[in-house]
This record gives sequence, C-alpha cells and structure tokens, in this order.
Amino acid sequence: MTAGMIGSGRLRRVLLGTTAATALTAGLVGAAPAAVAADVRSQQWYLDAMRAEEIWKKSTGKGIKVAVIDSGVNPNTPSLKGKVLKGWDATGTRGDETDDYTGHGTTMAELIVGSGANGGIRGLAPDAEVIPYRVSDTERQHEQGINAFDMEESIKAAANSDARIINISWASDYANPSNKEAVEYAVAKGKLIFAGAGNNAKKGNKPQYPAAFPDVVAVAAIDRNSVVADYSQHGEHIDLAAPGSDIPGWCDEKFEDYCTEGGTSNATAIASASAALIWSMHPDWTANQVLRVMFESAARDDDWQPGSVSSYLGHGLVRPNAHISRNVGKPGDPNISPLTNKRTDGGAPGSTPSPGTSAPSAAPSSAGSPAPSASDLTQAPDGRPTSDAVVAGSSGSAEDGGRTGLVIGAVAAVAVVAVVGFVLVRRRHTT
Repeated sequence: MTAGMIGSGRLRRVLLGTTAATALTAGLVGAAPAAVAADVRSQQWYLDAMRAEEIWKKSTGKGIKVAVIDSGVNPNTPSLKGKVLKGWDATGTRGDETDDYTGHGTTMAELIVGSGANGGIRGLAPDAEVIPYRVSDTERQHEQGINAFDMEESIKAAANSDARIINISWASDYANPSNKEAVEYAVAKGKLIFAGAGNNAKKGNKPQYPAAFPDVVAVAAIDRNSVVADYSQHGEHIDLAAPGSDIPGWCDEKFEDYCTEGGTSNATAIASASAALIWSMHPDWTANQVLRVMFESAARDDDWQPGSVSSYLGHGLVRPNAHISRNVGKPGDPNISPLTNKRTDGGAPGSTPSPGTSAPSAAPSSAGSPAPSASDLTQAPDGRPTSDAVVAGSSGSAEDGGRTGLVIGAVAAVAVVAVVGFVLVRRRHTT
C-alpha cells in the first residue's frame, strides 16, 4: 500500500480476533537477528516524524510512571524487561496483571516505554515505567465469571498509585456513572488520563467512554501523512490527535510476531508517552500544566483560527519536541484544568481528593470551543481534515514508506456478569 493510498483512507480493516496479516518477524521473545531489529524500527515511522532522537537528548521519560489499564502487560518481552512495575488484576479471573490475554496491553506498554531490545518496539518515552491494571473483555467472560466493576476499580487503584499518567486504550458506548466518578477521583488525585476516541467513525461515530468524559483527554488517530484516519471517531469531545495507523504491535497473546496495526489505541499510547516526556523534564508541574503545554505546542494549520478546536484533531497533533527543544507552550495556572477551565486543586500527584469523591473499596493501595469551519483545515482526498503541519517538532515531512494497516479493536465486547442476583450486560472494546 502506498503512502498516497493511506492518505486517501483506503485502509484494510481487520477486527481484533481475526487472523492478523503482515507479520513483521517471528520469534522475538528469543534472540533476534539484527535485520529483524532494523525492520521493526523502520515500521515506527512516527519516531522519525516526531524527531525522537532529538527529544531523547533532553528527555526520555525518566522518573515518570504510566498506568496501563488494558488486557495485561507481559513484563518478559525483551523490550519491557525491567520496565514493568507491580500492578493489579481487577478481572477476578485466572492469572494476574502480567498475563496479557490478547497482546494488546503489552503493545501499548511497549509503545510508551519499550527499550527496543532484541528487535522489539522502541517506546517514545523509553526510560519511563508502566504499572499494569488488567481489565476484562468478551473472551474472558466466556471462560469464567468476571468483576463487573473492573474498569472503575482499576482507575481508582491507578489514582492511588505512583503513576502520574493513566492510559486507557479501551472504549465503551456507555457513559457508566461509576466510571465517571472514578475518573473524577483520579483527576482530584492529580492524574492525567488519556483514552482512545474509538475506531467506529464509519459505523455511527458514537462518542466513546471514558474518552468522552470531560476530565479525560480524548485522542484521535492520524496516519503518516498527518491525515485523520477514516476509522477515528470525531466530535466536540476530541482533545488531541496522535499517530495511530500502520504501527507495529504484537499479533496475539503468543508474543511470537509483530504485525502492523491501526487504531486510536496506538494514538493514545503515543499521547501518554508524549506527556511522560514533558513531565519528566518538569517534574514539579501539575497535570494541568503538562496538558496545557501539550495543547499549546500541538501542530496545526497556519490558518487555524485562534482559540478554535477541531472536532477531528482537537487542539492539534501531539508534538512534544516543540516544547522540549524550542520551549513552545507555557504551563500556566497549575490549579485550572485546560479541559474544563475548572479548578482541580492543583492536580499535584498524590493530592487529596476533592469533596464528593471516594476512595476505591476493593482496589489495593498501590472543551467547549466550537470546531473550525471546513476552510480552517485542509482536506484529505476523501474529505477528512488534516493539518499541513507534520507531527515532527518543526517544519518538514515525515519519513515515507507504505505497508498494510490493520485496525486493531473496533470489536464490541459484551461482558455478562452475575452481580447481586442479576446479570449486567456491557459493551467494551479495545481502541
């Protein structure tokens, strides 16, 4: 597939659970030849586009912990050894948080903190660390009973942990009030939460949660041409965009092959890693200040109207190098959220929750601006908006090259759980 085809939106869509095509390599858990390492690294087009080598001279994410709420994180892949801290399994099923039952959570962790060892994925914030929290999907509930409140409890557990950033590359059609309360609790504890906007733009484009909650940074996906991916959900709740298409990830839970993937899951992980880079450089900042700098330094068109927010790109494309190398973006008021313009008690990690929030009982301690008009954005060949500014830290174009994109996720997960004598049905999927 050529870059032009990607730009026009003609991506091959493959649902999670089907056979993954375009395996990049085999046997990466063991010793991998140098050619394999070079091949996987070459698939990470966004690292060159974002000028990662330049960023890493000043910040690598050291000292920042990221909670990954997902299918689990395998700490034994070459790229993650020594980078995965003790987390928690909230599912109530067999295994623990290190037993990744799909490979999705491990991919997200590697995109954030991977070392790239033995041909593995190189994370954008390679010296950060991850804390895994395992939640359930449809396949898990087929095997045995699950905890109906695993997402809520995982968010609250992450809020009580040393993590400053919470990455949720999952989504649901339903605005669960208990999950909203958990998000508010985490924000009151000073956490910065990123979640995938969803992959169903062409199937109703229904807002996805937790991304659509006001206190969560909703992340959309773009391709190597900075074009909004045709699968990426859009709306007034979108806050940022990040690379999401044609990115390597584990094909399945066997951890034998990497495949190219596309989805807002990837974009969310890259946004979380971007935040880790900035926060590592300014460890005394609050979540509000880190996010405000991300908004102000995001890439956008020159003719983008000041103060406007795109329903496709939010504040623009994540661009940590603009701040790290050129000091673009100011932290501003530590106590005011750039998402809601409301006071959040400073958002300092470990701060006391605001009145009205409650600590988890079962978990261990461990924008309102209008979207711009069509004239404010350039258009992809099929009408989707894009930005003339590339994801890179300054002007220039990204490295080019084509390959098949697989949309991981977009699967409606139905978890059926017995709770206090009745069955609770919910739909949840990776993004």
